Amino acid sequence: MENMPYSQLQKGTFLISTPDIDMGIFFRSVVLICEHNSNGSFGLVVNKSLDLELPEEIINIHNLANPHVGIRAGGPVQTNQMMLLHTSDQIPQQTLQICDGAYLGGDLQFLQEAITDENGPRINLYFGYAGWGGGQLEREFLDGSWFLHPATPRLLFDVPADKIWSTLLREMGGKYASLSMIPEDLSVN
Repeated sequence: MENMPYSQLQKGTFLISTPDIDMGIFFRSVVLICEHNSNGSFGLVVNKSLDLELPEEIINIHNLANPHVGIRAGGPVQTNQMMLLHTSDQIPQQTLQICDGAYLGGDLQFLQEAITDENGPRINLYFGYAGWGGGQLEREFLDGSWFLHPATPRLLFDVPADKIWSTLLREMGGKYASLSMIPEDLSVN
């Protein structure tokens, strides 16, 4: 009997865009679901790096000692809002555990301490987020816009952002692995 594909729409799940999404921020995107309930869902696009200069009050480049800090475009909603996703379980009163080993939250003091510690946690700063109204994400999933896969810290923090989409599809195997090899621009054939 063939393995059933993962089909749990819940916190800690990756949404992997199908080739049917062919433009915009969701083109070849991987979204980490951070909250999902009957009122709606919110998540972070985890595989879109962002080249951004931040004010020194947020990150002073001269004090940056942690080699594991990334900046990402988290989604199209409230792109001026910054959220922290990291591997530190040291501030449970400020964070929400998204999956084993990945936490959302933290204040500016935590961020400053984390980036100046060369042995600090892996941390990604996300600007913006993706949001869905009640039932909207379920409809998109049932319409075939998304594949699902359990999230892991390895994929969130160790795989380069631009490789997460194809890495996930290859690891899912079968027809998904074949999709990972489709060129981004089909007109280049």
